[in-house]
Parts: sequence; C-alpha cells; structure tokens
Amino acid sequence: MNAIVLTCDRYRVITHHMIHQYDRLWPDHPFIFRIPYQTLGGTDSDKVRYIESPESSPDDIPRTVLRLLADLDDEEWVYWCADDKYPMELALDKVERVLSYAQGSPDVSGLMFCRCRATLDRPDLALYPGERITPSGDVLLERSGWYQIWIHQFLRAKVLRHFFSEMSGHIPNAKLMCEQQFEILKLADHRLYVTKENYAVFGESTRGGRLTRNCYESLRQTEIALPSRFPRPLRERVTMGKL
Repeated sequence: MNAIVLTCDRYRVITHHMIHQYDRLWPDHPFIFRIPYQTLGGTDSDKVRYIESPESSPDDIPRTVLRLLADLDDEEWVYWCADDKYPMELALDKVERVLSYAQGSPDVSGLMFCRCRATLDRPDLALYPGERITPSGDVLLERSGWYQIWIHQFLRAKVLRHFFSEMSGHIPNAKLMCEQQFEILKLADHRLYVTKENYAVFGESTRGGRLTRNCYESLRQTEIALPSRFPRPLRERVTMGKL
C-alpha cells in the first residue's frame, strides 16, 4: 500500500522518525512511503520511494500531494501520513481487522482508527448519526466533514485528490490548510469513517517549527541524528488518543 507522506526537505529527520516508529510498532506493515523532495533525494527501497515535488515552489503543499498521487488510480487505497504526527501505540490486531473490512467494502472511502478531538468531543459537528457494525463487531461512525483529516488514516486516492485539488492558491503552511478545509465540500460518495473505539495513540512531532517534548524524547531513543537547526524542544507534550 502506498503511504502518502506530507513533508519537505528541511523536516527529513522528522520523516525518518515517523517511518522508524512504524517499523518498530508494525514490523510487517504494508506501506511503501512516498516521500516528496525538492533537492534532498534519497535511495529507493522496498519500503521507501522518493518523488521529486514541484520545482518552482517547494512549499506548494497541494501540488506536492497531487504529484505523489499522480500515477495512482482513484479507487486505490493509500495511507495518508503527514510527518508532523507519528504512532506511539497501535492496537494492531484491531487496526488490521477494520482495514480488511474497509478494503472489502466498495462504499467505504476512508477509515480513521484514532478517535480523538472533534470526532470524540464534538460528534454533533464531526459525525452523522447512526452506527455501522462490521461482521467482527467493530463499530464505525461516519464522518460528516474533514475533521481530523490530518491524522494518519486509510483513504482511497480519490479522496485526497479531491481535497487537495479544491484548495485554492499557494498554501505555504498547515495553519492555512486547516482554515481552508472547512470551505471544501466533501462529496457524498466519499464516505469516511472512524472507529467508535480508539485503536491508536499518535504524537505530534512539532509545533511552530519546534520539536514537541514527546518527539524529542522519542528521537533520543533512536540512532537518528538531530540536526543543529532544530532549537531547544518545547516543554509541551502533545498526543492524540488513549488506548
């Protein structure tokens, strides 16, 4: 499964950390991480592929994502994983079980397995009423909009293609993307779900260009060298979801 990574050259160490965490927590994961680059390429492997992003505007986020999707069929399942988040805990048996169900359901276009923030605290805003129960007993809730679209999740390529095609103008940072998401219409046949029970814990990697305390401590436990360009980490720990 192709994993669409939202990143850029200057955050390569964060990308490596995110992939390291998947390798550690999900050793036999199915992902081939598609990493966009401007000048800092890399060596392709069975788990990583480097794809050159638009040369004229390295920070043109929508065009970068569309470039990563260019050769993929609309109905293909991908894993959407911006590197400003990374897995800390995964209930793997449950994640794999609901993924198998989604892949066998033609009317499902997205599946998120970390229920937190708006999908947990404001279901009146983020969810449609009603439940969808899988044969194995997992309960899925249908999402009414783009809330929590930035958390790692399974999507059909057409959903990401539509979302980023509808973004207007030059979008140089995540804050502006978050503001624009509420102006983008979610198509009726792009049915997105979240598990009623939370199956993962994710950490945020950075805030305002600085490492969160949890990401800094996680990096210290790896052999990934931290570039001097990163200033002192924040005191703040930022996580999403509880198992």
